[in-house]
Amino acid sequence: MMQLYLIRHGIAGERAEYATDAERPLTEAGRKKTRRVAERLLACDLRLELVLTSPLLRARQTADILQAVGLAAQVQEFAALAPGGELQTWLDWRDRHPLASVAVVGHQPDLGQWATQVGSGARDDQLVVKKAGVIGIELPPSGSPLGASELFLLTAPRWLL
Repeated sequence: MMQLYLIRHGIAGERAEYATDAERPLTEAGRKKTRRVAERLLACDLRLELVLTSPLLRARQTADILQAVGLAAQVQEFAALAPGGELQTWLDWRDRHPLASVAVVGHQPDLGQWATQVGSGARDDQLVVKKAGVIGIELPPSGSPLGASELFLLTAPRWLL
């Protein structure tokens, strides 16, 4: 069984201020809020074996904050977490890495779509994940998790702070 935490990156700089979307960093407010959310998750005894992150700067900075507060010892970039990444790519990774607790740091609408697919099997809908928000899903120990997983946490940052 795997506990999967889908975490949206924190508040980032405005698109118009940067040459590319990939270069947008967390704002000071985004760093502070993300750190407070991470500290609260740590206080709830959450410990992760690994944090996988989108290669985009704001997601990487979010993952680094999770690591800095002690939620996980290791952060690894995972290209499929960039905007438009496919859930199946992550599911293939999961089959090769039987870990008990993993966080993925990515982007909306992808994370909301992934949560809906593993929770209900539906592909047409999506949950909304606020910036620095968290979705917790327990995946079955074997077989496809699509429609066979249990959502145990869906929270906006304000409920953790």
